Amino acid sequence: MALIVLRSVCLSYGAAPLLDGVELSIERGERVCLVGRNGAGKSSLMKLIAGEQLPDSGEIVRQQGLRCARLAQEVPFADATSVFDVVAAALGREGELLARYHHISHQMSEDHSPALMAELERVQHEVDACNAWSVRPRIEAVLSRLQLPEETPFNALSGGLKRRVLLAQALVRDPDLLLLDEPTNHLDIESIQWLENFLLSYSGTVLFVTHDRQLLQNLATRIVDLDRGRLTSWPGNYATYLQRKQEQLEVEATHNALFDKKLAQEEVWIRQGIKARRTRNEGRVRALLDLRNERRERREISGRVRLSQQAGAASGKIVIEAEDVSFAYDGRTIVRDFSTTLLRGDKIGIIGPNGAGKTTLIRLLLGELAPQQGQIKQGTRLQIAYYDQLRAKLDLEQTVQENISPGSEQIEINGKSRHVLSYLQDFLFTPARARTPVKALSGGERNRLLLARLFAQPSNLLVLDEPTNDLDIDTLELLEEWLLAYPGTVLLVSHDRAFLNNVVTSTLVFEDDGRVAEYVGGYDDWLRQRPAAVTPVAATSAIARASDAASVKPAKTVKRSFKEQREMETLPKTIEALEAEQRALHARMADADFYRQDSAAINAAQSRLQELEKSLETNYRRWEALES
Repeated sequence: MALIVLRSVCLSYGAAPLLDGVELSIERGERVCLVGRNGAGKSSLMKLIAGEQLPDSGEIVRQQGLRCARLAQEVPFADATSVFDVVAAALGREGELLARYHHISHQMSEDHSPALMAELERVQHEVDACNAWSVRPRIEAVLSRLQLPEETPFNALSGGLKRRVLLAQALVRDPDLLLLDEPTNHLDIESIQWLENFLLSYSGTVLFVTHDRQLLQNLATRIVDLDRGRLTSWPGNYATYLQRKQEQLEVEATHNALFDKKLAQEEVWIRQGIKARRTRNEGRVRALLDLRNERRERREISGRVRLSQQAGAASGKIVIEAEDVSFAYDGRTIVRDFSTTLLRGDKIGIIGPNGAGKTTLIRLLLGELAPQQGQIKQGTRLQIAYYDQLRAKLDLEQTVQENISPGSEQIEINGKSRHVLSYLQDFLFTPARARTPVKALSGGERNRLLLARLFAQPSNLLVLDEPTNDLDIDTLELLEEWLLAYPGTVLLVSHDRAFLNNVVTSTLVFEDDGRVAEYVGGYDDWLRQRPAAVTPVAATSAIARASDAASVKPAKTVKRSFKEQREMETLPKTIEALEAEQRALHARMADADFYRQDSAAINAAQSRLQELEKSLETNYRRWEALES
């Protein structure tokens, strides 16, 4: 039986419904990724599943006793409460009593006053009365598993550790279904990799929302797409989803074109004047009215962001030159003996954990901070656009339009005057939305506004400090295309591994003790090039393998036997048959009705799919062996 089933669920906050009769079934053990545009309703759907909100209509059927825990997108206001208290708070009254007992026990190591002893005894009686001791091992196990400092105040933690504490708060409830809404936001790469490995080993069921394409690719066993109020299910990984989604959109476009053509023909017929009225078919008139209604109710695909390039004058060939630069703060070395030369057209990614000093390095390169040792020279004719500076200047009380062009309805783009509402429509802000105060925008909409403001000014050196947070995948891919075509120089701080791979030409990586090393290529290229620590045992083994290899004589070329030749001829047909069955099974599982079957049929299909994948891998490996 499915953990949870949604049947004909509707939810609306305005004219167009967020959820329009959606159907969804989640089976035990799945890792389902929910994808969709910013504002499509993903967070609202997760609140419905968690039981935090009720649908306008439809039915949500939960397995009896189902426990859900949701990790929200926003980190709550931080106070001085300890990590232990934050995690224990998820267990209600029992957790509160355990937290009080925990703190009094720690105070007893320094204070043995009778009053404190009496308080400890009173709390202990309350803990005994509600049998709270049974949940204490669960709290300690989660804190240990997630490697959290239980006595540290929550407000003293980094963004990544705060996220980890909130994950612990969700896990301590021992949920059957774990809901994660943008869990990688503001996490550094190390924390994202930790989360990815944790979820891969997690035995429970996970429904998550993420715009980190590499995490999505590595983690999801099924993708559910929320588009124009409807849900479609796509078994398999992200690459498979992209291919099939594109095929579905092409079929939809063809169907809509044929529908519009038929509607236009019927509109011509109804307007033929007296001749048509004499021979009018009332059934055909009613059919035309139905066509009009169907066309009126059609929800079009929302447009893509259009990033127009505001060209600046070309900078000098050398943009920035740093020589033996060092900088320390509060006795801690941030940058040590750093040298580099940035040339016009370079696209540089900056990688490092949160708090390593990435923003400090940017400020040093831009001349906002003076190095304590060494020197930094900036090139000529620099026009700098800094994403983080613009973020700080957003006025939450003003409207979107006023933040782009205060006091004027015109904006100059590439020497041409343009109405600000027209410009904002390129970033998917309707005229009504453009007149909305910034404080009412979602995180993704604010980031689109920041991009609109950034690209409205000419530049030849673009500095982007974590621009990918809250952006949906479509906008991320478009930003990648724009940056690749940008003729100037780019300095980019990002924890999105796929984004770094697709955009940057080299990386500056923070290593131990303030060292910043430079590597050619993107994130994956850095992983291949970074120095690996070689232990004496590993070195000995490597030498032994090398000497063994040197002592082995070259193998003679062996001719295939008759049996192997026959196997070589039949293998392609076997592989083709397996692939055909795999495609057919994928198509069957992509149908929404597939998940309305009983769990035995669904599990059988999923098991068969895994068998096919293993068989294909084995046959491909055998084919390669025979060919070589």
